[in-house]
Amino acid sequence: MILDPDDCDLPSRKALSVALDLQEPNRAILVLSLGGTIAMTTPSGEAGGVTPRLTAADLVAAVPGLKGEAALEVEDFRQMPGAWLTIDDIAALAERLNKQAATGTAGFVITQGTDTLEETAFLLDLLYRGDAPVVLTGAMRNPEMAGADGPANLLAAVRTAASPTFRNLGTLVVFADEIHAARHVRKIHSTSTSAFSSPGAGPIGHVVEGRPRPHFSLQRRPAVALPFTRQARVEVVHATLGSDGPLLQGLGERLDGVVIAAFGAGHVPATWVERLEELAARIPVVLTSRTGAGSVLSSTYAFGGSESDLLARGLINGGTLDPYKARLLLLACLRTGADLTVIADAFEVRC
Repeated sequence: MILDPDDCDLPSRKALSVALDLQEPNRAILVLSLGGTIAMTTPSGEAGGVTPRLTAADLVAAVPGLKGEAALEVEDFRQMPGAWLTIDDIAALAERLNKQAATGTAGFVITQGTDTLEETAFLLDLLYRGDAPVVLTGAMRNPEMAGADGPANLLAAVRTAASPTFRNLGTLVVFADEIHAARHVRKIHSTSTSAFSSPGAGPIGHVVEGRPRPHFSLQRRPAVALPFTRQARVEVVHATLGSDGPLLQGLGERLDGVVIAAFGAGHVPATWVERLEELAARIPVVLTSRTGAGSVLSSTYAFGGSESDLLARGLINGGTLDPYKARLLLLACLRTGADLTVIADAFEVRC
């Protein structure tokens, strides 16, 4: 359920306004660095490309006035490019956040590379159980470039994490003064400083004149229980014009689950149909749309390879989740030992 503050009754809107005006510089915020462009520089005196070198303390020290926003603690959790992060890295981070949230920390800010930020944000949203805001941010321009965006993004992220208004909303992404929900956010540009968007939903808020302002709220979904108890492999296969599905061959022996990035509302080439039915009889197969916005349908089309045909053959409806987020939900479920019924229910609840 999505709630718009403008649709709330007057007392609720007044409470929102009061919460927005709270200034509590003593609120404890933990800043954890994972590396990424925001922390990348070249070795002193050397030429060439940048690599992750700056610590969380370095990042905080580079932002004028940041220490006056909250009582900041810093921690270097990882120091690597976003492309190097793994599922186990993020599961360990979620366990760290869950433990720390129980001590009363008011909010968390995580800095990391933008390559995988949309995926780590969603995986954390699945695994994090606390009420305190978890805010991810990063940079598109490294600190040695003119107009580096890291300091402004970090300041906006800390302000959002310290705001009581954004409690119990799960994991958020703050970039270019926009506040996005993890379930919707996508990286939509390879180099722009406005690289993140939420197709079909829009940002849930903005940071305006230094104050985080919500546009609407979100209902939390149940967390996937940690720890992970087994390994699992899940991959995404994209439908393309005229493909006869060679990548589907033998997946049942090599993988534990598959996500299909289908055309439009959940359609695949006719040559894929029997292979997908055979695959779904062996491992979970989730049907998503490759478009990046909108939902997989359930009963509008009836041709072979349409959404209704594929669902009748045993595929799981991925709903509004894009292929990459659906992969993470399926992977998280499998790594907890969930069976097909539990997996289907997990998608039903979130889609």
